[in-house]
Amino acid sequence: MKNSSRCPICNGEKEFSTTTFTVDLGTNLIVVRNTPATVCSTCGEEWISDEVAEQLEAIVAEAKAKNRMVEVIDYN
Repeated sequence: MKNSSRCPICNGEKEFSTTTFTVDLGTNLIVVRNTPATVCSTCGEEWISDEVAEQLEAIVAEAKAKNRMVEVIDYN
């Protein structure tokens, strides 16, 4: 599924893909793999939707509550 919009940074083509989302909370590191995103095919800049951002907030809150130093999670 392609998104026909252009990248505002380099004017490359933005396409649906996945990315790895990382949050460093100082005492905890949370990594969420396979996060849905729109990615520029030229410069690699990434954007996530509001819905995905909300889900990431819930994932980070749950991982933070576990109080582990490093938590690696698959988005799916």
